[in-house]
Amino acid sequence: MKNSSAIRVALNGTVASLIFASSAAYAASVPAGTLIENTATASFDTGGPTQSINSNTVTIRVDELLDVAVASKDASAITISGSAVLSFTVTNTGNGPEAFVLTADPAVAGNGFNSTVDSLAIDTNNNGVYDAGIDTLVANGGNSPLINPDTPLTVFVLVSSPGAADGSTSQVNLLAQAVTGTGAPGTVFPGAGEGGGAAVVGNSGADDAARGSLISSAVSVSLVKTATVSDPFGGSQPVPGARIRFQIVANATGSGSINNLKISDAIPASTTYVANSLTLDSTPLTDLADSDAGVASAAGVVVTLGTTSAGATRTVTFDVKVN
Repeated sequence: MKNSSAIRVALNGTVASLIFASSAAYAASVPAGTLIENTATASFDTGGPTQSINSNTVTIRVDELLDVAVASKDASAITISGSAVLSFTVTNTGNGPEAFVLTADPAVAGNGFNSTVDSLAIDTNNNGVYDAGIDTLVANGGNSPLINPDTPLTVFVLVSSPGAADGSTSQVNLLAQAVTGTGAPGTVFPGAGEGGGAAVVGNSGADDAARGSLISSAVSVSLVKTATVSDPFGGSQPVPGARIRFQIVANATGSGSINNLKISDAIPASTTYVANSLTLDSTPLTDLADSDAGVASAAGVVVTLGTTSAGATRTVTFDVKVN
């Protein structure tokens, strides 16, 4: 018989044969704590009816294998402008429920900037998207919930940016370590496994890590102010009675957008604001605080631009008279 062994035993002076299979095959991912039980049977005769006997039962408890795999879920670098969320999967590749210590490290060699890890979060509703107030927050270096064997858990890393230059890149490393213990493959933790058996470190060392990538999106604003003089005689001399047109050009460069952009300018001493001379991108604005973006008075002008995207150019003009 292929892959079999024969044991010959003497029973009451008669030789009997016991044949049993000894295959190397075994079930994959047998749950930790499972009892493997086996009893051998021998049959024989001594010239009369066939008789049989059973051996004692051998019972083996399956130990818990500690293994884990970590992977980034983000297909490309995540844009960060103030804050961002990186997504990872932590998969228990062992055979028993296990919790893992989760540690995110933003200080990876080669980073153009190091972000700040604000918190970790568990995808409580399993929708793959971070939902503030719904997903469970976990302190950096805290434990995941118990993860069942062969089950992936989505972990979010919430980070903020220190104000890096536009286009600068960075990585964040997420490490998962079995709470029961880590070490070289084959390391045994007696009595620490599911069902009271041992826990044995698998090929991963019971820890694994993956990196998520960030790219900074930043907008910078430049202001350039110029003045054009028109005197009462058709020239450009700044004499009393001359009119000065101030032009302020705001350029937003980089990527992304900024919020609450506002341009303000005081009316210079020795001049008087010319009523209703305020414009934005050549469009007249009223001096009153109403539905348009501008307000002007004898003290100065204010133009509220709000959210402004990189690449935008906005131009404000207003006139004064030299006293």
